[in-house]
Amino acid sequence: MGKLAVDISMSLDGFVAGPSPTLEQPLGEGGEGLHEWALVLESWRRPHGLMGGETNASTEVVEASLEATGAVVMGRRMFSGGEGPWEDDPNADGWWGDNPPFHVPVFVLTHHARETVTKDGGTTFAFVTEGIEAALEEARAAAGEKDVHVAGGAAAVQQYLAAGLVDELHINLAPVLLGSGTRLFDAQGAAQPALELIGVVEAPAVTHLKYSVLDRS
Repeated sequence: MGKLAVDISMSLDGFVAGPSPTLEQPLGEGGEGLHEWALVLESWRRPHGLMGGETNASTEVVEASLEATGAVVMGRRMFSGGEGPWEDDPNADGWWGDNPPFHVPVFVLTHHARETVTKDGGTTFAFVTEGIEAALEEARAAAGEKDVHVAGGAAAVQQYLAAGLVDELHINLAPVLLGSGTRLFDAQGAAQPALELIGVVEAPAVTHLKYSVLDRS
C-alpha cells in the first residue's frame, strides 16, 4: 500500500488561496501567483494537454509526483467551487473539461450523492458522501501500490491531518504574500502534527518542501 500524501502550493504567509474566490477566479485574488512556478513547466503542461514549456529543478518533482500517484482525493470546492445540491451548482462538471489532467481515479468529498463521471484520458470522478475515511479506502483500493494524493482544498487537507491519516506533506512554497485568504493550518487547533523535513528542492519561483508526518495520533 502506498502513502497518503498532501501536495499543495502555499504562500510565504501561509495561504493556499487568496481572498474573494469566484467561479472566474477560483483561487481568489492573487491566488494564481501560487502556481506560476508550475504553469511554465513542460511536465505540468503536458498532462493538461498544453504544448511547450520549460524544464528546470521543479521538473523532477512534478514527474516524480505524477509517477507515484495512483489516485487523488479532493474536496467539493476544489472540484467545482460550489456547494449544495448538484443541480444548483453552475460548475457541476468541474473545472477541467473533457480531458482532466489527473489521468487516475479521483474521489470527491461531498454531502450530495451523484453517479461516477468518466472523462477522457483515464480520469474518473467518484463522489463520496460517507466521509474522509471512506474516500481514502476507495482511493487506496484504486491506487493499488501507488500513493494517494490529497490535492486540496484546505478543508480536505485539514480533515486528513486532524484524523492522523497523512504520511507525507508536500508544500510548494511560493514567494508570494497574499495577506488574507484561505490558510492551510488554521483549523488544526491542538492537533498539530509533528513533522520531519525529508526533502528540499529550490527552483524558480518555488521551494519544494517535503515532510514526513511523525506523530499521527
